[in-house]
Amino acid sequence: MLKLKTENNCLLCTISRPEALNALNSNFFQEFDAMLDSLESPDNEISALIITGEGKAFVAGADIAEMQHMDEAAARAFSFNGQQAFARLAKLPIPVIAAINGYALGGGCELALACDLRLAGNKAKFGMPEVKLGLIPGYGGTQRLPKLVGTGNALYLLMTGDTIDADEALRIGLVQKVYDDEQLLDEAMALANKISDQGPDAVRTVKKLVHLHNSTKIDEGIGQENMHFPGLFATDGPEGISAFLEKRKPDWKSKN
Repeated sequence: MLKLKTENNCLLCTISRPEALNALNSNFFQEFDAMLDSLESPDNEISALIITGEGKAFVAGADIAEMQHMDEAAARAFSFNGQQAFARLAKLPIPVIAAINGYALGGGCELALACDLRLAGNKAKFGMPEVKLGLIPGYGGTQRLPKLVGTGNALYLLMTGDTIDADEALRIGLVQKVYDDEQLLDEAMALANKISDQGPDAVRTVKKLVHLHNSTKIDEGIGQENMHFPGLFATDGPEGISAFLEKRKPDWKSKN
């Protein structure tokens, strides 16, 4: 699912599952963990990582079909594995830039949140629609989103499941810049090169110190998220997921 290309010591990672809008599944996390292994290696010479999606989506979310038959134990592992992968991404010593083209929903938005900087194409769409499935974000979104956009904006997105466009994402601080879609990757690469031109130890130290004040609270909060995520697979989740896959409105009263 990952296409990797190195340019000027910057690694471009393109998530390539366009037929499913790049939905995240088990295969993705296996390949993603392998990429992180190489970037965490002492021999790594990559100075910046750019993540984008192929086609009309950055990532449209986690693979709902894979989630449909999960019990609570499977759901807990599903959440934990994603949390661990995105935590590793956030803790990479090099800068990580999300070049967000198209849909960044659910797990896709959570992937963007785990990056250091977020650039959006002008057609990008953002949202956390998990409540529409009777679920909550399971990859750290409940913790990272409010730190970026504030409590009120985070609760609005998390409790309504609404989708916002790139300009609104810029206004609330979810992204740093918005570009024409055709310019997005060039601008992301230019930013990566600009950062790479600075003192490498200084850049790594800046990232470490800026994230330091949040790290303990985020780790604790993500642990709580993982505790609560699987329980919904025994309450609202089955009806919400079935309704989504059957393209109908959930009947929450009949869930039990």
